[in-house]
Amino acid sequence: MSTFATLDEHPAKKVKMDETRKVIGTHNGTFHCDEALAVFLLKRTSAYANADLTRTRDPAILDTCTVVVDVGGVYDESKQRFDHHQRGFTEVFGHGFNTKLSSAGLVYKHFGKEIIASRLRVSVDDPKVETLWLKLYREFIESIDAIDNGVNQYPADLKPLYRIRTDVSARVGYLNPAWNEPFDSATLDSRFLQASSLVGEEFLGRLDYYGNAWLPARDLVAEGLKKRTEVDPSGKIIIFEQFVPWKEHLFDLEADLSIPEDSKPLYILYRDESGGSWRVQAVPAAPESFQSRKALPEAWRGHRDDELSKITGVEGGVFVHASGFIGGNKTQKGALEMAKLALTL
Repeated sequence: MSTFATLDEHPAKKVKMDETRKVIGTHNGTFHCDEALAVFLLKRTSAYANADLTRTRDPAILDTCTVVVDVGGVYDESKQRFDHHQRGFTEVFGHGFNTKLSSAGLVYKHFGKEIIASRLRVSVDDPKVETLWLKLYREFIESIDAIDNGVNQYPADLKPLYRIRTDVSARVGYLNPAWNEPFDSATLDSRFLQASSLVGEEFLGRLDYYGNAWLPARDLVAEGLKKRTEVDPSGKIIIFEQFVPWKEHLFDLEADLSIPEDSKPLYILYRDESGGSWRVQAVPAAPESFQSRKALPEAWRGHRDDELSKITGVEGGVFVHASGFIGGNKTQKGALEMAKLALTL
């Protein structure tokens, strides 16, 4: 059993220890990514920002803890007990996710919105919080749940061609002492704090990216989708005044808005990253597909500059890729003309 101080990385002020001091409990010995993250997340909540941490498997000591994660054989939110190892445990995140939760997923399910809202300095009811809560589960938490619960990423009969052991769960695992290193409580507790900080800071970094870059891009795509009939009455063309990562957002928003297949955009126009010429990109048939909903005309493909302008009848042609998935023009006007013409061919 070991008891030690709070994680230093939380910005909350430390308070004087007294009999009302809250304690987070988890198991001692070898640690895993899920409880390392669960503890970090709890330390980002108002309830447990200043809590102590106890690592033990002693039931009597765990009973005295305010909240317990990854040990104890009980999942009961009302009692603040978040274990997932007990027989009959089947809790999942919901919202279309069916991976069995680990302690990380359990804590995130109940406290994630508060943590996100606090980081963004917005109300927990802000629509952005729900969007990011689901996004972070899909992109960060779910794999931790799956790895800890031994859920195969692929069917068992599908043999991978190579291994990936640089994921965050593996990196946390490597922080455990090796077989020929000291395995005393002090060493393990110190390494656990390193692990909790590692996975926690990665979580916050991912949250910051989604909140500050991914979500604003989604807003721009939503605005472009809303105004597409102003670009062309068909609604098949979207214009972005700057480069923005649009593919993932476009497919998500089309699904959210239940846009009929025959009303979905076919071409995206945007200024290239250098800020010079304009691009006309065909929307792919699926997010990862190399096939387009409607590729640029075959007669244009593989041609450049004046030759392309002559073939299309549109001045300022730059290029059209041999596969027809993307083309370019020197001006927005020219790119729009190319896109409108492509709709008819």
